[in-house]
Amino acid sequence: MNAVANKEAQKDPRTQNYDNRNDRDFVPPEVNIFETRDGYVLEAGLPGVNKEGLEITLEGNQLTLVGHREKQEAKAHPLYRESSTADYRRVFELDPAIDTAKIDAKMDQGVLMIHLPKSERVKPRKVTVSD
Repeated sequence: MNAVANKEAQKDPRTQNYDNRNDRDFVPPEVNIFETRDGYVLEAGLPGVNKEGLEITLEGNQLTLVGHREKQEAKAHPLYRESSTADYRRVFELDPAIDTAKIDAKMDQGVLMIHLPKSERVKPRKVTVSD
């Protein structure tokens, strides 16, 4: 069973014109999702985003990540750019087996780590055999 599913269609950031973008343009951050014994870890790369520019919301079973990049003054006109200047946004649908009350997040050097613990009722446990 997939515990974390991408809720949005992915846009290819290379096909968007960021010089003429409006404030509603976002690019999806790249993520890695790992399963541990106790839950899941969602790792999102958000270069240029600090803790103050990060919004993580949970509504029902939808987890939304929004990262606003720090705006830097343009001292020169770019001749070539592979990275975008757009902000980040991505929505995930969480499995009901995740204990949403215990979700926590940490941000370190542009990498967001979200721990999504499994509910106690779905964790493996030993069953004792009675006489």
